[in-house]
Amino acid sequence: MTVRVNGRVVTPTGVIRQGCVEWDGDRITAVAEYPSVRDGHWILPGFVDMHTHGGGGHTFTTGDADQARAAAGFHLGHGTTTLLASLVSAPFPVMRSATEAFAPLVEEGVLAGVHFEGPYLSAARCGAQNPEYLRDPSTDELTELIELGRGAIRMVTLAPERDGALEAIKLLTSHRVVAAVGHTDATYEQTRAAIAAGASVGTHLFNGMRPVHHREPGPVVALLDAPTVICELVADGVHLHNGILTFTTATAGPDRAALITDAMAAAGMADGEYELGGQAVTVTDGVARLARDGAIAGSTLTMDAALRHAVDAGIPIADAARMVATTPARAIGLGDRVGALQVGLRADLVVLDDDLNVVRVLRGGSWVE
Repeated sequence: MTVRVNGRVVTPTGVIRQGCVEWDGDRITAVAEYPSVRDGHWILPGFVDMHTHGGGGHTFTTGDADQARAAAGFHLGHGTTTLLASLVSAPFPVMRSATEAFAPLVEEGVLAGVHFEGPYLSAARCGAQNPEYLRDPSTDELTELIELGRGAIRMVTLAPERDGALEAIKLLTSHRVVAAVGHTDATYEQTRAAIAAGASVGTHLFNGMRPVHHREPGPVVALLDAPTVICELVADGVHLHNGILTFTTATAGPDRAALITDAMAAAGMADGEYELGGQAVTVTDGVARLARDGAIAGSTLTMDAALRHAVDAGIPIADAARMVATTPARAIGLGDRVGALQVGLRADLVVLDDDLNVVRVLRGGSWVE
């Protein structure tokens, strides 16, 4: 049975001011003008969060399936119809157990995959990653995780200057796992070598990276300059100044800039004491920081809030919609399934009011309660 929703439809090519989206079952069957409609709500593709550690008081970082299901449900209520479960640096047994726990959720469709942010990261740029767990990339570990996950492992973030990083990148990409550059003190040249080896994502660009210098451009410039790399941006007004957010979007374009939440369990929760990867986190005025040194420890962001922040910063809504859906979907290899209001893709959409607050969420052709 064909079902329709009418309003201001945001497509990959622009906004249909008087439009409709139709679906039958779990697939979009039409996106078109609908002249009898007078504006109405905004209709955007379901959001795709390629980097989130939890939310609603629940975390992905412990590898607990019930926690993961609850965290995914929380973000679904904020319009995120596709997400990766991101883990922080941990001992290998935790990585194994998390892969075993989350693989069934990926098969079920609750999660789109697993993202290991670490442990193959720079101690000098570890941020909120636990320095006790950082180590050089291991192709043996990665091979075991890939085989164990049966397709669940979707992305791994690593620092290209660590011994064995380039071999790890080649291994990952040969198994269709996205290799991302992040938490790195790499030089411009080392980052370029990682990109040449197949790295295609910059993990929360600027954050946890050697800063730009006019005589040593570092990883930021190398990632921004590479046409094959999609750059993650945390649009919460804390991780990045709005000037950097809009500059990076203008430089890379909305097809290479992806908004993420980098959210931890405190997203949607009250200020207080939390935990991330075995480290104490204090949330004050919605900002999460490590108790031990004040380093930013993820965010309390949701994707609808990231969209609002980007639009408030001056990014056009059509561009921002690509940055919260189409671009991240393509970054993690799912652009042929989700991420746009386009015939044939899964029927995922978010209905927003004039202030870009979530009114309703559709996932796989069914309205979310």
